[in-house]
Amino acid sequence: MTNLFFYKQALFFTLNLVVFQGFAQKMQQSQPNIILIMADDLGYGDVGFNGNQNIITPHLDNMSKEGVTFTDFYAAAPLCSPTRASVLTGRSPFRQGIFAAHTGGMRPAEKIIPEYLKKEGYETGFFGKWHLGWLEPDKVESRGMYSPPWHHGYDETFATKSAVPTWNPTKTPEGWKSWGAMDDGSWGGSIYIENGTPVTDNLEGDDSRIIMDRAIPFIEKSISENKPFLATIWFHTPHEPVVAGPEYLAKYPNLSEGQKHLYGCITAMDDQIGRLRRFLKEKNIEDNTIIFFTSDNGPSGPITKKGIASAGPFRGHKHLMYEGGLRVPSLALWPGKIKANQKLNYQASTVDYLPTILDILDIKPSKKIPLDGVSLKPVLLNGASEERTVPIASGYQRLYNGTELYALVSGQYKICIPNKGDSMMLFDLKSDPGEKHDLALEKPEVLKTMMAELEKIKASWKDSREGKDYQW
Repeated sequence: MTNLFFYKQALFFTLNLVVFQGFAQKMQQSQPNIILIMADDLGYGDVGFNGNQNIITPHLDNMSKEGVTFTDFYAAAPLCSPTRASVLTGRSPFRQGIFAAHTGGMRPAEKIIPEYLKKEGYETGFFGKWHLGWLEPDKVESRGMYSPPWHHGYDETFATKSAVPTWNPTKTPEGWKSWGAMDDGSWGGSIYIENGTPVTDNLEGDDSRIIMDRAIPFIEKSISENKPFLATIWFHTPHEPVVAGPEYLAKYPNLSEGQKHLYGCITAMDDQIGRLRRFLKEKNIEDNTIIFFTSDNGPSGPITKKGIASAGPFRGHKHLMYEGGLRVPSLALWPGKIKANQKLNYQASTVDYLPTILDILDIKPSKKIPLDGVSLKPVLLNGASEERTVPIASGYQRLYNGTELYALVSGQYKICIPNKGDSMMLFDLKSDPGEKHDLALEKPEVLKTMMAELEKIKASWKDSREGKDYQW
């Protein structure tokens, strides 16, 4: 009798284990994996899928063919930190409080994508450039705050505070000594921190490969545990110091030295994106994985002015509120769900990522927390062609002089203060995407209406920034 009892207990346990494993696998299959990829200072014109005939980006180009390419996709600011915060919060820089680089940090009260997804059973990992707060509590500068990714819902992290060289990220490249090299050998005090501990191994060679070497094991672990995952992969490429390894320099024998390095490191990043996609196919999860790709802002000003980097047909570059600073390359891929080979001129923004992901997962955000973004789910999955009804407002503060710059895109018209000392300008993006003709004097009523709309938005931003959204 005793043996029979234990046999029945063992059989009951085994059957329940099988049922649980089947449920876990079903959850993995029903909840899509999400990968957020961001390049750093990648210009609209520095990828093949946007028309560059010289650069080698086959994997990104294939993503464009297999998914959707946004032709009118905007960064929330022409600057890194504000845009990065907008991706994770769905809120504009002046609303969530990160409106400059190298200052502040992600506020504890801001609820970001990984925090939403952890409650849904997701494993969450961050890999690459954080730039939303300091990572070492004893090295915080006076204008910053200790706010690492592991304080904001990320289970696994491999991150730097800010920029590092795109080749041999712990070493100062020749010719860059005056740009921020530190006595400890780091670049501007930015080192890799893995789960709270400084990293010392596997930091030689291409930086994009170094990042992917950490991201793929995280994904593999999530798969082995039958858990859906969020992988945030934010490359340093092609932010200065722009350095390519010998293998990638050799791919561009006929270009100038500066462009060899820029294009070379972009191609190296593209290779790692290709490596990631091969891995997803090998693990048979490609069809249940959404990949979003974009850049945090337009190309660097100094190398754009030299003709090395390109904003494509657009005026301006990083730090300027012209299209060249704000309009960035953008792709979305979800095999079997997002129709292939689409080019959409729907106006979208980095603030749209959070509401889109929540909508896809049927997660309801709090009505007490205003979002600036809208869900792109109808556009991505159903091919909805209607124009955006919510304007895209952008803005940031110049760190060293406190100048606040703004832009508002509403349909065919855009108003902006492009740079310090400029007055508000008005452009018709439909007829003048290169922003050559300021229409402020010709269309005063359009200018007046849009400026009034911007002031309403700014007032709402101020309320949020001062804490009216936060539930203490």
